[in-house]
Formats: sequence, structure tokens, C-alpha cells
Amino acid sequence: MDNISNEQKTLDVLILAAGLGTRMRSNLAKVLHKLDGRPLINHVCLTATALAPRKIYVVIGHQGEDVKTAVMEELNEEYAAFVWQTEQLGTGHAVNSAREHLENEDSTLLILSGDVPMIRAETLAALVQQHHHHRGRGAACTILTVKLEDPSGYGRVVRDDAGFFSRIVEQKDASEAERKINEINSGIYCFHTQKLFAALTRVQNDNVQGEYYLTDVPALLREAGEDVSLYQHTDAREVSGINNRAELADLERIFCRRTISRMMLDYGVTFIAPKNTYVSGQASIGRDTIIYPNVAIEGASVIGDGCTIRSGTRITNSRIGRSVEILDNCVITDSEISDRCTVGPFAHLRGRAKMEESAKVGNFVELKKTILGRGSKASHLSYLGDATIGEKTNIGAGTITCNYDGVSKHATTIGNHVKIGSDTMLVAPVKIGDGAVTAAGSVVTRDVPSETLVAGVPAQIKKSFKNDVPQDNTQTKTG
Repeated sequence: MDNISNEQKTLDVLILAAGLGTRMRSNLAKVLHKLDGRPLINHVCLTATALAPRKIYVVIGHQGEDVKTAVMEELNEEYAAFVWQTEQLGTGHAVNSAREHLENEDSTLLILSGDVPMIRAETLAALVQQHHHHRGRGAACTILTVKLEDPSGYGRVVRDDAGFFSRIVEQKDASEAERKINEINSGIYCFHTQKLFAALTRVQNDNVQGEYYLTDVPALLREAGEDVSLYQHTDAREVSGINNRAELADLERIFCRRTISRMMLDYGVTFIAPKNTYVSGQASIGRDTIIYPNVAIEGASVIGDGCTIRSGTRITNSRIGRSVEILDNCVITDSEISDRCTVGPFAHLRGRAKMEESAKVGNFVELKKTILGRGSKASHLSYLGDATIGEKTNIGAGTITCNYDGVSKHATTIGNHVKIGSDTMLVAPVKIGDGAVTAAGSVVTRDVPSETLVAGVPAQIKKSFKNDVPQDNTQTKTG
């Protein structure tokens, strides 16, 4: 028996993510189902990176290319490697798929399941620590176990009379006495890598499922005189896998409750009805911000201090400044709102829209890829797309930037201190100069010089504020 300590060995991680997950009743591979807005596999990958492993290997099969794409959103290229399991013949077969990459490595291999998203890095670090220091020389295998009130469906951990590991028996292969055992295998392991792959060659599929079980390996190692250690964890929920949509919904609620509790206790955020609010674990919310019922804050959104967010609002991957008031039933995605702005009710910001300091967007106004300048207002019933709007400008009710000509999108530029009259159509590409005014009902098809009044269909210059002299009915193209 090799008594060399594991303590200095390199750590690699192998994540099993090849299964479809038939109990999800879905055409989507189980690890691609989302928790907190991210695929389950991404949660596991992110936790694994906290251990600073040399490499993270992901075993893929069902919808493997999609799983690979999801993983690469979380991992750097130098971390990630992918192993194909073309047939799903059990967990032992899945691990064996990585043989060519790992069988000769004198390393520690941490094996994780891609559908156990709540596992914490601290727990895994403690598992690895015990694996390295077991009996002062390290173990060949360490299994993370947990006790359940109802262990039905899980592999039972059988101990000998001295309380040490004897074997793991799967539910379908367990005797009546073994099914009464409530200590279960979590599916999370540490192995001495070379010893794992040597033992895998001896695993047989003579079981009810006809599969090659990874759970047979610890018993084979013990029979060969190797040490097998058990790390019994106390938080069953943390190591629970997801088998169906009901379990996924339960974890979603737990994840959200933990996030909201942390924000209330550690960051000073007020939630009027925490149970009726959704907040992503990636979000950040500042002190003295008040969140009303039925608000959803998704993705990596950042909200500053002293804001008020009223009911029915959804904010996704957006940045909100300080002292911002967002009224009822607004949708804000991939956008930025600066300090002291007011939004809504019933407003829609999307496509990298940006409101500068103290700007206002009112009811039934949509901003798409538009900058609304400092102190400017669009208070009612307007669409502003592909536009840049200056400071202290007022956009009248019913204004539309006609940014699409049937083939391409075009930009509208509106200067500072402009007054756009109600029901104005701005046919892009078009520029409105500083201090200009459009009369109600105007259709602006040509650029408007600064400090002029235009009116009509099509709009024509009626007055210049520079010399206060009425103009003729000809408007010349500028720029």
C-alpha cells in the first residue's frame, strides 16, 4: 500500500454532466435547466474554480455542444476540458471516459455532479483537506456523505462494526436491512487519481441496472488494502441533486430567500414583502433602497443607495444609480439609469438604453439603444429608438423616432434645450439642433437647425429664434 501523503498533490476536478435527466420531463438536458438565471452546471463550475484546481474536466453527452457553450460562459479556456461519454452506461463509465486524460496523473481528483448546484466551496475544501490528512498519510478515496430522514432513491453507505467504510449499495440493489440505513452517498468524491483508474478496470455491470457504478470503486480499493475515508456533512440540502422540476423550484426558493436575507441583514435593503420578491444572487443592492412586492431583479444588476422600486417592475442585467425612483410595472433590461432619475409607471428600457442624471421617463415610454440626457424628459406615450438626446430637452407625448426604413436602422440626434411637440414623427436619420422646437403633429424628414421652429407635414422652418424673423416655407438640409 502506498503511504505517501496526498497533501502536496495537484488537484483536478471532474464534473459529470452527460445525462439527460428523464425525470425532468424535458427535452433539455438536466444540467442546462436554470437556477438563479444560470444553468445548473455553471453553478458547479463556479464553485470548482474557487478551489484553484489545475484543470476542470466536464463529461458531456446529451446536448453536449450546448453544455460546452454554457460551461465556457463560466470558465476560462485554460481551466476547461471536455470529455465525451457517447453512451450513458453509468457513473463508472462516465468517469472512465476521462481515462486518457487522467489515468497516469499522480494527483487528487475531485468528482462532482453537474446537477448539485448548492454545494459550497468551503465544504469541498474541507472534503479535500480530510482526504489529504486521513490517518496522517491521506486516503485513496474520500466520500462525502449525509444523513437523510427519507433516504429513498439514494445509494446507502454501509459501515463495518468499527464504523469504518464497508461499501455503497444502490437503492435497487439494497436488501431490506440496507434500505433502512439513512446515511447516503452524495455522489461527491475525492480520489487518488491513479488508484481510481486502476480500480475502474475491475468494475463490473452485474447489477439490476446493468451499469458500471462508480460506487463500486471505494469497496474495491478497500479490498485492496487502501484507506477509504467518509466525510459526513451536516447540511443535506447543500449536497442535494435535482431530479425533477419540483425539486428545482424548491432550490430556487431557498436560493432567493438566502439572497434577500443577506441583503436585508448585511446591506440594509428594505423588502416590503420578501416572499413575493425575486432577487438574483448575482445582483447588488445599496443601503436604504426599498423594494416593493412583486419586483424581479435578475442577472448581475446593480442598484445604488436610496432607491425606490415599486411593484410589478422587472430589472435585468442593468445598472441603477442612487436615489432613483422606478414606479410600477416597468421593464428594464441591459440598460443604465443614473442618479436621481424617475422611471415609469409602465416604462420600457432596453438595448443599452441610458438615462443621464435627473432624467425622467414616464408612462408608456420605450427607450431602445437611446441616451436621454441630463435633466431631459420623455413623460408620455413615446418611442425613442437609436437616439441621442441632449440636456434639458423635453420630448412631447406621442413622439416617435422612425428609426427603421425597412432595411436598416438609423440614428436620431436631438440637442440640448430642445422642445419636441406632441405627436412629432422624427424620420431618421435626422438631427435636431440645440434650442430647436417642433410643433405638434410635425413630421420631421430633414435636419433642423438650432434655435428654429419647424411645423407641418413635412416639417418646414417657420421661425428662427436667433434673429426672431419668420422664415419662408423652404427648409434646407443641414450637415
